[in-house]
Amino acid sequence: MREFIVEADGGSRGNPGPAGYGAVVRDAATGETLTEAAEFLGVVTNNVAEYRGLLAGLRAAHALDPTARVHVRMDSKLVVEQMSGRWKIKHPDMKPLAGQARSVFPPDQVTYEWIPRDRNKQADRLANEAMDAGAKGEQWSPSQSRADLAATAPTADETASPPDETAALPDETAAALPDEAAALPGEEDRPPSGQAHSSAPGWSAAPDLGAPATLVLLRHGETPLTPQKRFSGSGGTDPSLSAAGREQAHRVAEALARRGTIQDVVASPLARTRETAAIVAARLNLDVTVEDGLRETDFGAWEGLTFGEVRERYPDDLNAWLADPQAHPTGGGESFAETAVRLAATRDKLVAAYPGRTVLLVTHVTPIKTLIRLALGAPPESLFRMELSAASLSAVAYYADGNASVRLFNDTSHLRP
Repeated sequence: MREFIVEADGGSRGNPGPAGYGAVVRDAATGETLTEAAEFLGVVTNNVAEYRGLLAGLRAAHALDPTARVHVRMDSKLVVEQMSGRWKIKHPDMKPLAGQARSVFPPDQVTYEWIPRDRNKQADRLANEAMDAGAKGEQWSPSQSRADLAATAPTADETASPPDETAALPDETAAALPDEAAALPGEEDRPPSGQAHSSAPGWSAAPDLGAPATLVLLRHGETPLTPQKRFSGSGGTDPSLSAAGREQAHRVAEALARRGTIQDVVASPLARTRETAAIVAARLNLDVTVEDGLRETDFGAWEGLTFGEVRERYPDDLNAWLADPQAHPTGGGESFAETAVRLAATRDKLVAAYPGRTVLLVTHVTPIKTLIRLALGAPPESLFRMELSAASLSAVAYYADGNASVRLFNDTSHLRP
């Protein structure tokens, strides 16, 4: 598999002000420059220019080889941390651009690295060339004379990121938490060039978002442990469906066949989900793809026990688990915080793999509740306030700007006689 290095930069003389970006694609093995890109953007912010540079670099790499692995290097800590998933993207101008960047390659093909500005000179030079050309009313092209442009090019300091981008903000110094990075202070609330501004939180007025990726979330049918309300995660006995569970799977299969909207089926690797998925997929004439990230939480020593039995045997551990999403079940199971990180990565992988499609995910209680919680931006304790029945259906639509819309939760109407 080929490997590329993408170096990208963006600058704005005024923030917002006349702006441009530059991007370079190199062969990772030889260091050879394979292609360059640059563009004058008009009046936008520095951060918008940085994201536009990233997007251009990824698209240029994709045009060379869509199967390649890509290592992105940028001097914008904001972009690197947000695209790596360690900082949350809150600014409305950034979300559509980040969504477009994530959609160019599957997430597992791209990695990100922050580098100092003096190691990003080629992309910085291209961004300056684009801004110089724009100031003259010209379009940048790779055939332009470097000498002519160098005569009027500003120093690196003139296009340096403003202090509020690269300085460690109070929220950003705690960015070990995946969702902690605020929109930067002082940025103008203006959309990127050619895009409409969001009219309300959670909704986008941009015309080019396209159809969302819709994840239809199916909890597996009953197992012998389900009516007894026993902990049944990925570290237990891996039970199969009961007779009642198989009947539930057939009922949901008929309901989904009537709707006729499911295009793909993806299942957790555990027996109860694979069996449920097989029954549904056979009815829909589809294949099943197994995704390990959809597995249930590992409940450690609590596997197979009821809540009351856990309360009796491990009261302190249970109290800690109920109070803190970082706490682990007895015996080294998986915390809810760890489950959330796994599910967020799995969600991003699937949304990128199935753009504009309606995909049935056959999974478990905690993954479904976690995906709903993340879509709503709800706190971790909301997991304990959701009821999710066996063989129930929920649905979330994911748009290219990073926004999500919960469309259905715990629907069991198909199970009624």
